[in-house]
Amino acid sequence: MKFSRDNADVLVPDGRPPEAALARLTHLCVGAHQDDIEILAHSGICDCLDNPDTLAFGGVVVTDGGGSSRTGPYADKTDEEMKAIRCEEQRQAAILGQYAIQIQLAHPSREVKDPANEGVGADLAAIFAGAKAKVVYLHNPADKHDTHVAVLWRCITALRKLSPADRPEKVWGVEVWRGLDWVLDAEKVALDAGRRPALAAKLMAVFDSQITGGKRYDLAAAGRRAANATFNNSHAKDAYAGIAWALDLTPVVADDRVDLAEFTRGYAERLTADIIARLNRFR
Repeated sequence: MKFSRDNADVLVPDGRPPEAALARLTHLCVGAHQDDIEILAHSGICDCLDNPDTLAFGGVVVTDGGGSSRTGPYADKTDEEMKAIRCEEQRQAAILGQYAIQIQLAHPSREVKDPANEGVGADLAAIFAGAKAKVVYLHNPADKHDTHVAVLWRCITALRKLSPADRPEKVWGVEVWRGLDWVLDAEKVALDAGRRPALAAKLMAVFDSQITGGKRYDLAAAGRRAANATFNNSHAKDAYAGIAWALDLTPVVADDRVDLAEFTRGYAERLTADIIARLNRFR
């Protein structure tokens, strides 16, 4: 399995050939950074752990992890040292979560943000073609992190290169750097992210360079999931212990004519209309 960057990293925890591990995936998450997978695709990780005979989860990290926040024991680490640390943390998370395969493409963020960079797109196209996963987890198009949105665009482009028959059955755009609780209830998708809380905590704790380095993603991810579940419905018992909200991006991948920007604008416009209608209703 060869990718465009020599420092790309491939881990298959159970020792299978990488091509075979990729081919058996049913659930695939592509995240921008180390620990994004564990934040946005915990529901998919749990689905595969609950059904190990029929489902298999795989993760892809697109960037090299450079430029991260660092304090405490990591304050004096160079960027190259941090890249190595974050790569190893992601490998440990894949082992803990029993992923079928973990790929780290090691692209600098600047390359991911450049639509003309052919390496990023080629790597992702090869992965999607080799996996043919039924469920794909991506960043959501309303995310406020530039690299997350750039990775999403590269993924959408790569998925559209597949034949229609080989495209995923479901593509979820999940919250990370901007929650999706603002999306109208009828339009957002509730992913059950409240299962296996002990595993969720352990997966996030693996990324010590981020937590000790000044970003409490472990507390934030768990808190958001619990808040989403509680504030989902004011007149009913919580359906899940934790929810990760997602947008259904399947129509964008299934139909090349659907413009992602206009597709996303629709959610914001419908929210605005709902807010104004409710205000006017009780004027």
